[in-house]
Amino acid sequence: MPSTPTTDTDFEHMFELAPVSLWLEDFSALKQLFDAWRAEGVTDLRAHLQADPQRVRECARCLKPLRVNQRTLSMLSATDADALFAQLDRVFRDDMHLRFANELEQLWAGSPGFDNQTVNYALDGRRLDVVVHARILPGHEDSWSRVLVSLEDVTAQTQATQRLQKSERYAHDLFEHSPVSLWVEDFSAVKRLLDGVRVQGIRDFKTFLKVHPDFVSRCMQEIRVIDVNQQTLQMFGAASKDVLLNNTARIFRGEMQESFAEQLQDLWEGKLVQQREVVNYALSGDAVHIHMQFAVLDGHRDDWGLVLLSLVDITARKKAEAYLEYLGKHDVLTQLRNRAFYVEELNRITRKGPWPLAVVTIDLNGLKTVNDEQGHGAGDALLRRVGEVLAKAVDPSACAARIGGDEFTILLPGTDERGALALTERIHSLVDMNNQFYSGQPLSLAIGVASCVSGDQVEAALHRADQAMYAEKARYYEEGRADRRRR
Repeated sequence: MPSTPTTDTDFEHMFELAPVSLWLEDFSALKQLFDAWRAEGVTDLRAHLQADPQRVRECARCLKPLRVNQRTLSMLSATDADALFAQLDRVFRDDMHLRFANELEQLWAGSPGFDNQTVNYALDGRRLDVVVHARILPGHEDSWSRVLVSLEDVTAQTQATQRLQKSERYAHDLFEHSPVSLWVEDFSAVKRLLDGVRVQGIRDFKTFLKVHPDFVSRCMQEIRVIDVNQQTLQMFGAASKDVLLNNTARIFRGEMQESFAEQLQDLWEGKLVQQREVVNYALSGDAVHIHMQFAVLDGHRDDWGLVLLSLVDITARKKAEAYLEYLGKHDVLTQLRNRAFYVEELNRITRKGPWPLAVVTIDLNGLKTVNDEQGHGAGDALLRRVGEVLAKAVDPSACAARIGGDEFTILLPGTDERGALALTERIHSLVDMNNQFYSGQPLSLAIGVASCVSGDQVEAALHRADQAMYAEKARYYEEGRADRRRR
C-alpha cells in the first residue's frame, strides 16, 4: 500500500503540537557580528566576551525569533507570540547571560548548533531551568537565517537534584565535622569468614576463638575502612586520612585483640548494634581509652557492607576514675595505703590468711614537737619521708599503711616474726640513709613487731605489736630527757 506523502500542513501541525517548546529563529545578525569580530582579529571568543560583559547582551539582541509553538507560550505564561516577543528581555535575563556564552562558543567553533542547560524566566516571574538544543536548518548554513531551537523544562528535576545535593552536603558536613570520631567501614569480608565457620558445623564460637586465636587477627585484617572524619584525625594524631589509614595496625593493637574477639562473639550471636569500652593507640604511641558504638546500617544487615563506628575519647574520665580509685586506697601525703584499705586487707587476711601473719606497727617520734616548733609543713615533710622509707622497704605483696596522724602499720601475710624482724632491720637501715640525704630534723621511728597463726589471734597480735612499739617510743623520749639533763 503506497504511503501518503507528508504535506507542509503536517509539519505545521508537528511544530505547533510538539510536547516541547520549539522556536524558529533567525541567527543571521549573530553570524554577521561574529564575522566582524573575526575580521578585527578576535580568536578567543570567551576572553573577548569577558573583556566586556555587554558583548554577551549584544549577541543576545542579534537573535530574532520568528515563530514559537503553543508549548512555548504555555511554558512562559504568554498569551500569544506577539506578547512574548515584545517581552523577551523578561525571559532572557540575569543568570541566563552567564550560561549563554557556552552556546556562543559552540557556534564560534563551527558547530552546526549547540546544546546547553540554562535558565529562562516565565512572564509571571517563575525561574525555569531548561535544556536547550539548537540546530541550523539545512540550506541555511551560510547565513544562519533559520535555526530550530527546542527548550525542555527540567525545573522539577533540577530542583530535586539540588535538594539531593544539599542533603548530601548536609550529611557529609555532619559526618566530617562531628565532635565524635566516626568511621565508616565494610565488614562484608568478616561476615563471609563467620559464615564459613558456620558451614564447618562450628556451634561453640567462643571455644573456637580460643583454639584459633589467629582467626581474630585475620578478621581484623579483613575490615575495610571506607572513610573517617576530622575528629578521628585529631583523636589519633594523624596529619591526613591517608596517614591514618596506612597506620591502622599501630592504632588497633594490644588489648584490642581481646576486645575484637568479644565483638566477633556478639556478631556471631546476631548483635549488630554494640557498645563497649576499648583501648586504642594514637600514632604518638599514647593509649586512648575509647567508648565505642558499633552499628551495621539498615539496608546492609544481610552483608554487613556498611558499618558505622563512633568513638568517644574517655581517656580523661578513665584517668579521673583511676585517680579517685587511688585516693580511695592511698594516703595522699605519704603515697602509702590508707586506713580504709588497711582495714579491708586486715579483714580479708583474718578470714582467709595466708598464715602466719606478721604485724609491724610504727610511730613517728617527735612529730608534735616539730609541728609546734617548725609548723605543720615541716611535720608533713617528715611524714612524706616515712612514706619514702616504707615504700622502699616493703614488697608489693605486703601492705604498708598510714592509719593515723603519725601511726603506720605493715601487714606481712605468710611471714613469721623472724621475717618481720628482718624487715625492721631494713627499715632502720633506710632511715639512716634517709637522714644522711635530708638535712635538718632527723627521722626517728618507734617500731613494734608481733605475729600470729590464725584469724582469732590477729587482734592479740596487733595489741602486742602496739605495746612493743609504745615501749620503744617511751625509751626514745626517756633517752631524750636524759640527754637534756646531761647537757
